[in-house]
Amino acid sequence: MLNTLISIALPIALIIIMIGVGLSLTFDDFKRVFKQPKSFLLGAFCQLLVLPCTALCIIFITGMKGELAAGLFILSLCPGGTTSNLFSYLAKADVGLSVSLTAVIGFITPFTIPLLSIWAINIYVGTNSSFSLPLFETWLKLMIITVIPVVFGMILRKKWPTTATNAQAYVSWLSMTILALVIISICVTLDNKIVEYILLAGPAAIALNISTMLIGFLVAHYFLHNRAQSRTITLEVGLQNGTLALLITTGMLNNPVMSIAPSIYSLIMFFTASLFTFIVLRIQPPQAIINNN
Repeated sequence: MLNTLISIALPIALIIIMIGVGLSLTFDDFKRVFKQPKSFLLGAFCQLLVLPCTALCIIFITGMKGELAAGLFILSLCPGGTTSNLFSYLAKADVGLSVSLTAVIGFITPFTIPLLSIWAINIYVGTNSSFSLPLFETWLKLMIITVIPVVFGMILRKKWPTTATNAQAYVSWLSMTILALVIISICVTLDNKIVEYILLAGPAAIALNISTMLIGFLVAHYFLHNRAQSRTITLEVGLQNGTLALLITTGMLNNPVMSIAPSIYSLIMFFTASLFTFIVLRIQPPQAIINNN
């Protein structure tokens, strides 16, 4: 079952998810990057630099080693996705900023993920390990699975805007369903070792989620002084693309152990994001946000 999900269902699901990202995009979202450069650059800085650095610190502090450490670091290289866009909407954050970050960063990560993943495998697993991630092949797969579907989704939105808007609601549910099936299959594959691995990787995965949300919020609150944008950056930095991370760790590297941290993180982030959304809406209801911004 795991092999089927990895080789067929997971790539297809990720393609559909990225088409969903494209369905939410217009060319104005890219123009917004130049209209609001400060908020975008701050979010991009946190996603591309602060996230991996935080993961490295957590790996060092918790003493994670081997495939578990490599899996956590690879997860930190996969920021954003439809989940962060959804929670930005629910939390009454700056959805435009969220979508802009998802779109632009999505075009950058196919270049950064292969390079930094290879580095992490060499550092944490060893240069003599049997796990290989061919640079060009990995880049090509990521382009096909992530970038091209986004462009296709944008084309669909331009031609059929009403249909595109209606289809977005189903994308997140599909993402969560496939993700749950993959996580269950990984647990079954690891069998009696799953509890040991969860105890080793669980605290680090939870720490990465909570610390990056906190860092994102504090940095955005200090530099932007805009509550809606602070909420967006909190969610964009704190919610990783677990589906993409699992595609790399299980589909490309065929390593269930590396998938433990992304699996735990993918479950935890829905709880923390929901809690964050509940808290911010209780502290400042939607009408107050409108009045203050």
